[in-house]
Amino acid sequence: MKRAVVGIAAHVDAGKTTLCEAMLYRAGEIRKLGRVDHGDAFLDTDAMEKRRGITIFSKQAILQQGDFEFTLLDTPGHVDFSAEMERTLTVLDYAILVVGANDGLQGYTETLWRLLARYNVPTFIFINKMDAAGVDKAGLIAQMQQRFSEGCVDFEGDTGPGEQEEVALLDDSGAAMDELLDSGGISDDTLRSMVAKRELFPCYSGSALKLEGVDEFLAGLERFTKQKDYPSDFGARVYKISHDEQGNRLTWLKVTGGTLKVKAMLTNKREPQKGVQDIGHRSDAIALAAQNNEESVAASVSSNDENEDPDGGRALGRVSSSNASESFETEIWQEKVDQVRRYSGAKFELTDEVAAGDVCAVTGLTKTFPGEGLGFETDAGESVLQPVLTYTVLPGVDDSGSGSATNVHNAGKGGKSATLPASGESGNVSNAGNMAGSKGRSEKTKTSETGSDPESSQVVRNPTKPAEVTPELHKILVALRTLEDEDPALHVRWVARLGEIHVQLMGAVQVEIITQMMHDRFGIDVHFGPGGILYRETITSPVEGIGHFEPLRHYAEVHLLLEPGEPGSGLRFESRCSLDDLDRNWQRAILTHLREKEHLGVLTGSPIADMKISLVAGRGHEKHTEGGDFREATYRAVRQGLMELKTKGECRLLEPWYSFRLEVPQDMLGRAMADIQRMSGTFDAPESDGDYAQLEGRAPVSEMRDYSMDVNAYTHGRGSLTCVFAGYKPCHNADEVIKQTTYNPETDLENTPDSVFCAHGAGYTVKWNKVPDFAHVDSGLQL
Repeated sequence: MKRAVVGIAAHVDAGKTTLCEAMLYRAGEIRKLGRVDHGDAFLDTDAMEKRRGITIFSKQAILQQGDFEFTLLDTPGHVDFSAEMERTLTVLDYAILVVGANDGLQGYTETLWRLLARYNVPTFIFINKMDAAGVDKAGLIAQMQQRFSEGCVDFEGDTGPGEQEEVALLDDSGAAMDELLDSGGISDDTLRSMVAKRELFPCYSGSALKLEGVDEFLAGLERFTKQKDYPSDFGARVYKISHDEQGNRLTWLKVTGGTLKVKAMLTNKREPQKGVQDIGHRSDAIALAAQNNEESVAASVSSNDENEDPDGGRALGRVSSSNASESFETEIWQEKVDQVRRYSGAKFELTDEVAAGDVCAVTGLTKTFPGEGLGFETDAGESVLQPVLTYTVLPGVDDSGSGSATNVHNAGKGGKSATLPASGESGNVSNAGNMAGSKGRSEKTKTSETGSDPESSQVVRNPTKPAEVTPELHKILVALRTLEDEDPALHVRWVARLGEIHVQLMGAVQVEIITQMMHDRFGIDVHFGPGGILYRETITSPVEGIGHFEPLRHYAEVHLLLEPGEPGSGLRFESRCSLDDLDRNWQRAILTHLREKEHLGVLTGSPIADMKISLVAGRGHEKHTEGGDFREATYRAVRQGLMELKTKGECRLLEPWYSFRLEVPQDMLGRAMADIQRMSGTFDAPESDGDYAQLEGRAPVSEMRDYSMDVNAYTHGRGSLTCVFAGYKPCHNADEVIKQTTYNPETDLENTPDSVFCAHGAGYTVKWNKVPDFAHVDSGLQL
């Protein structure tokens, strides 16, 4: 039997889960047709999903249609859980994009289309809710052809797709046109190939709730899909981590090559290959190579905010392959698969073996993470949809009544709330008045990456000593680490200088869900402070940073070259130091210390980004140097270099920006353009579409995050706003933000730029600006 993994994606309320239910019912997989609004849908298995009527976690069901076995993956439709949806796209053979005929092309639908194109997923389109009054199927398909692709073709028309010249013209190879001219029609094999190459996007329509058009869609899905060819070597892609009711950790993966058997030993170790492959944790890559017949080390690492936490819950780095005979390996694991489960809804069956092309959940693996590749598969890259708001997690139930915090007593109440979340997903702003936890533009404050209010942050910004972790906070940290294991986008951080736990979230609905999960799963009541913008810092010119750590009977000195990187490149680390000058093991230790810590900037204490940091010189002592000495010297070298640049005005504050699409009535276009200019945004020439005008451009998240409510107010619910995270750019009001955060890098003892030297049997501190005069090593750098 042929197999295919098919994901279903849609904007919230488009009827995605209802379509899944209808397909399973008509295929004979379930006997009773459930409903989302009744809380008995086959794939809404979580209690929170049943209460809210939305999909929060991706689910799978097995459906047989003809000689095909389809694994359906129902993905979340709400924008706050789009990260879960995006991770699922990496394992799909085909996708079904559900469009609500009554709502038309929503902004988030366009975001989904771009993601499907990014991950090269062949796509079928189902236009749902055709029973609604006033729907225009032909007009909607024409709109999709204009905004999505000319390949969006109605497969239910009087003329079949194999007889249409327009379809033949879509085939770049020309085979379809040759067939049409020779035989008067295009074969199904050619149509299947065009669908697989994303040249053709079959469009079907109906009403999933009334089972209209579902049989025709199932028949078309079977007819125009084909099974992929998979290699014999083992490969697998992890797309999800969860825990069952007994607390067993489940690793959800798709086998992409060979077979996976129960009791098999899996590992993240890679065999050396030519060229460095980026297969490390969160784009980590570490390689050891020989260059120019010299014994020198060249190691490169991409780091994404790894952070040490007091609960020992630091996310572990992963190994990468190398082009050398010896590779620098970190945290290589080898674990046995205890069980292999094939789920359909809430139930599963145990199996001894899973073939390539199938999806399963396995137990026994403790080190895997979403996006990880096993066997020949490399790790997935950075997600497009990322949170850009950070929240402070506070213990206990919120009794203040503040709209910016959410407690467990209201987390499970209410239905679907519309929001324009931090990740920039879209929604129709006609529902924006229902935003949960929003304070509105009148109360908006521009904050630092801590998410704290500027006034309160003045009290805690410059502690003389780091805060200690209380037992209550430690318990919260451990629970949040479990949730972060399932959703790495949370980026749980313990900020010692503030004594606070910070997490990154998409929006208000996710805040409520995390609050509820903490209560239900761990018995812990928490609430969240107001969300703040997640700023970052970078540099504009190179500098040498020096760190020296020499208290009595300790010794280490590190010289680093800090260079600006390309926007969006993250952090990269390498060594240019000769093994004649510094032992291989010490160089490895320095590179590890660079990777393991979330290094903070010196303007606002925000994480640094878009930099290349190279080890250029260093020194250890055979007798006195211990493991932690190079850690201290490395951390201080980074900070010392940043302080040097700060005095020259060559540190730069970055802020997240949205790429937006704004649709308003023609008579309100002037107001919209004035608003965007006031928000320091930019836009292209407006386009007209009948009574409406569209504006596309970019604007800072800090200015546009609550703009959906404004649009809803002045358009009386007739406008719509689509926002997508567009990366980081220089902060438009950097001086104001820096002033409000009142961050003093010299009093941040957890990230000190000063060094420690030794004289007369005692260690003493040397201020960062005097360290070059006291350094023991000359790196020879000429900047």
